[in-house]
Amino acid sequence: MNKIEFNTKVVQEVSSLSSYAFYFTRDQENANDLVQDTVLKAFSYYNKFKDGTNLQAWLYTILKNTFINYYRRKVKTNAIILKSDTISSSDLYKSSLRNGAESKFVMEDIEGALSKLAEEYYYPFSMYYEGYKYHEIAEYFQIPIGTVKTRIHVARQQLKKKLKPYAIGK
Repeated sequence: MNKIEFNTKVVQEVSSLSSYAFYFTRDQENANDLVQDTVLKAFSYYNKFKDGTNLQAWLYTILKNTFINYYRRKVKTNAIILKSDTISSSDLYKSSLRNGAESKFVMEDIEGALSKLAEEYYYPFSMYYEGYKYHEIAEYFQIPIGTVKTRIHVARQQLKKKLKPYAIGK
């Protein structure tokens, strides 16, 4: 397949790539950016594509790996921001809040409890809280799904223990 045929076939796959990208990003603008990066990489690595290979699968792999690499960089650079923004105390403990000052103390306690979690528990927990599925977290960290479930469970138990004074009705 020559480069012009290759480019034409890649462009024909853009709509299916967009759907797949939206599955990962849950945001249309980010999905469009991801598709654009994927297409650029496909054009750049044309010489690595082997004739007879499933082009769509090859493009999906590029897209998935591009997303994972982006997310890894984002997690590393935004780790501090994630820790402070992960849980909103007003969502979790609305009924126990009496005034603005109390909510400030609750938020500080939640942030403190989150910061004390070991990274191996914190990151899977925060990703799950952000809406990622177990299998997505497992793929990202390259660990079994059972390990992801265990780490999230342990994180919940540790947070529950540290935040026991805020338990409703207890």
